[in-house]
Amino acid sequence: MSKMEARRSWSISEESLRRYVHYASESCIQDLLSASDPSKVDGWKVVALNAGGVEISKRDSSGSHPVFRSRWLLRSVSAQQFITVANAIDAARQWDPDLVEAKYIKDINDNLSIIALRFGDASKPLFKNREFIVYERRETMADGTLVVAVASLPKEIAAGLQPKRGKAIRGLLLQSGWVVEKADDDACLVTYVLQLDPAGWLPKFLANRLITKLVMIIDDLKNLVEECPPLDGSSPSS
Repeated sequence: MSKMEARRSWSISEESLRRYVHYASESCIQDLLSASDPSKVDGWKVVALNAGGVEISKRDSSGSHPVFRSRWLLRSVSAQQFITVANAIDAARQWDPDLVEAKYIKDINDNLSIIALRFGDASKPLFKNREFIVYERRETMADGTLVVAVASLPKEIAAGLQPKRGKAIRGLLLQSGWVVEKADDDACLVTYVLQLDPAGWLPKFLANRLITKLVMIIDDLKNLVEECPPLDGSSPSS
């Protein structure tokens, strides 16, 4: 680690890290639940409606990076099936095939982990030579709704856990994740939210265009579910 990196990293105790990540992930979970609530308009504007039924919306934030959301009623995938692939590593593999590393750095508890994602030189513009150090928290609400919250650690904490390597740019997932609501035994309503700061220079219109495509990840993960053996050993639904 260089002297500059050392000055910009924080040595943090296990207990302090646990408390910080628990608090930050709780906030992210509440934001995701709010974004999935159809009764809360909160400035969301529909920007696309895919022929397959995926609704893509955008909401401007107080910062320079808008929040994007996609929603889709999956009629052939159960909530439990979908949640098995709704995780940071599977999502990263769908974002870009040039993911060169995805590893768990540490487990905070049974449903809360720290993960490192690294993309290569051949990746798409949003991910080219970029790293993300994120937490992932999976939570089941009282009504059975499944929530997966994924967001970056602050750069100073991330540098203390995983020093930046080479010329990699460390981007920020300001917030992201899934809310998976059971519709019936073989259907679920999935909401995906993404707010991304890729870091480095990228024209705003291009970044927004690419992020709009990224929130179509529900379709990619649905296909991944259908390729996986069903949980009960029966034939996949068509």
